[in-house]
Amino acid sequence: MTSQQLYEQYTAQMRKIADVKYALAVLQWDQETYLPAKGASLRGQQMATLSEIAHQLFADQKLGILLNELSAADGLTDTQQRNVTLTLEDYKKNKKYTSAFVRELSESTSRSYHAWIEARKQNDFRVFEKSLGELIRLKKEETQVLGFEQHPYDALLNEFEKGATVAWLDTLFDELQQPLQKLLSTVMQRPQPDDGFLRQHFDKDAQWRFGLDMLKRMGYDFEAGRQDISEHPFTTSFNACDVRVTTRIDENDFTSMTWSCLHEGGHALYEQGLPAEQYGLPLGEYCSLGIHESQSRLWENCIGRNKSFIEYNIPLIRQYFPQLNQAGPQQLFAAVNKVKPSLIRTEADELTYHFHVMIRYGLEKKLMEGSLDVKDIPSFWNESYKALLGVDVPDDKNGCLQDIHWSHGSFGYFPTYSLGSLYAAQFFAFMQKQDPGLLSQVAAGRYTPIHQWLQTHVYQYGRAYTSSALCNKITGEPLQLKYFIQYLTSKYRAVYHF
Repeated sequence: MTSQQLYEQYTAQMRKIADVKYALAVLQWDQETYLPAKGASLRGQQMATLSEIAHQLFADQKLGILLNELSAADGLTDTQQRNVTLTLEDYKKNKKYTSAFVRELSESTSRSYHAWIEARKQNDFRVFEKSLGELIRLKKEETQVLGFEQHPYDALLNEFEKGATVAWLDTLFDELQQPLQKLLSTVMQRPQPDDGFLRQHFDKDAQWRFGLDMLKRMGYDFEAGRQDISEHPFTTSFNACDVRVTTRIDENDFTSMTWSCLHEGGHALYEQGLPAEQYGLPLGEYCSLGIHESQSRLWENCIGRNKSFIEYNIPLIRQYFPQLNQAGPQQLFAAVNKVKPSLIRTEADELTYHFHVMIRYGLEKKLMEGSLDVKDIPSFWNESYKALLGVDVPDDKNGCLQDIHWSHGSFGYFPTYSLGSLYAAQFFAFMQKQDPGLLSQVAAGRYTPIHQWLQTHVYQYGRAYTSSALCNKITGEPLQLKYFIQYLTSKYRAVYHF
């Protein structure tokens, strides 16, 4: 058989596996949007079965033989060789798991999700504690399955950000915390912008229509996606032609849904921009969660909270919400960029946001190393919020129950939010360096140059590069904190006049 015939066999098998995985993803999406309460138990079983089937297909010995044969073959293109290399890495990692463990983890995750929903309804962490404890036990077991050199948490971090370690993140967060605290001290001593007008009554239906309008203007393709309501906003992709987003609406807060749509829209544009012809293969998948978050944070903050963006969109905002007719561009710009230590991560300003991430990172690290018990999560959380942000946590719903991630078993995800902001600021700086007129385009409501830049520098590569390598390719240097600090300082000078 020729190398191209072998590659066609490999492609067919990988697409078969992808079909099963994305069928599972459809069930997961439905679970968080439309699933009736009584369907929860059997849905967990269905998802576990598909997880087990996908694992078995990807652990098939024949696939391993094919991958090894392709790795040694001549005649493959660079793209084909990269796909084979990355798939072989994934295959070897997947072989470490047993089908029984995969099924148990999936069933536990499903139970945890429904327990989390109920715990939020009752505003009581104890409702979630047992299922979360079981899931954490399995995640600790997973660290042993995957293996690590220094810290068990490294194994889980690597699943979301290849190469990330506790040692690296400890240093990064230590270096980030000091300038952020200094900047926070400066802005808190300045007169604070009025943002009370953002917390009037904003009709739910009007917000929904406005969100759809904003997504469409960003370039989100509604013929290749849709938006729905969920407990926690998220983006999911079944392929580049079916990428879905969700949002949530607070009728007393204009910012909640608006910037949620921009955030999830950034994720969705990335997924819709991935090469469709690489479906089921590594080069048709996103680079990493850090890079994925860079796309959402770039649209939500670098663009969406930029004064040029706000100036252009004020007429549209007033069209949907006449109660904001008296708000001028500078007033709205200052209000949506107001710095205020708060309880909810997803609604935090760009400065204090990273303290929310640091708290979660520290908590997960302790859980995985065994220095914190599950029952002590609420007290650790509350004490950390008081120490780092100076706020008192009134209850579990506004505290340790606010994020969906643990109920998904996504331990190791949270640091990618900060990494995403850092990458976004660095990319945004180089985007403007290469196109000095970029913000004037944003001020005119033209986002095509941004799409083209992201397609050229990020989307088209899929998983061809690690985050670090991609950052080097785009900007000529590894991730640097200075771009984010410069970006924040410049923005807050324009808001706080210091």
